[in-house]
Amino acid sequence: MTVQPIRLFGDPVLRTRAAEVTDFDRELRNLVRDLWDTMENKGGAGLAAPQLGVGLRVFTYHCGAEEGHLVNPVWTALDDEDQDGPEGCLSIPGHYWDCVRKKNVVARGFDLHGEPLEVQGSDLLARCIQHETDHLDGVLFLDRLDDETRKTAMREIRRAEWFDGTVPTIKQSPHPLFGTR
Repeated sequence: MTVQPIRLFGDPVLRTRAAEVTDFDRELRNLVRDLWDTMENKGGAGLAAPQLGVGLRVFTYHCGAEEGHLVNPVWTALDDEDQDGPEGCLSIPGHYWDCVRKKNVVARGFDLHGEPLEVQGSDLLARCIQHETDHLDGVLFLDRLDDETRKTAMREIRRAEWFDGTVPTIKQSPHPLFGTR
């Protein structure tokens, strides 16, 4: 097992856009294994490479019976239906707030060998795909909360025993469907 430490809210790597993967090599396979082992050990639904301090566009997911990984993912909504529900993050441990996401999405990318891969998801898997892709863009789910919920979230985070006092700025999502209030 190759469980790695997870970067926590305030770490600049979580606010940096990750680079495209260009080499589908042993190092990438090791990264996917580390992501998987760490995600499973911590009980997460997904984990993105920046959460391990690696600035590459890769994430793993395990949502019920759906599990796998995506390299260089790009997602699109399948319709206009939204979902609103609790969302958490391994980089903000122990906290959950309601967050609006698209209900049905499809993500296209590659597997760890460079073969094209498509994942279609609804509900939790759709939420996970959007959440983890946001990580690859340097966006946290806190950025998607309404103003009142975000203020509450920041108060709770500041009181968390793991919080070191570093508060990054809130970012706007690069995705046109989100990020506007």
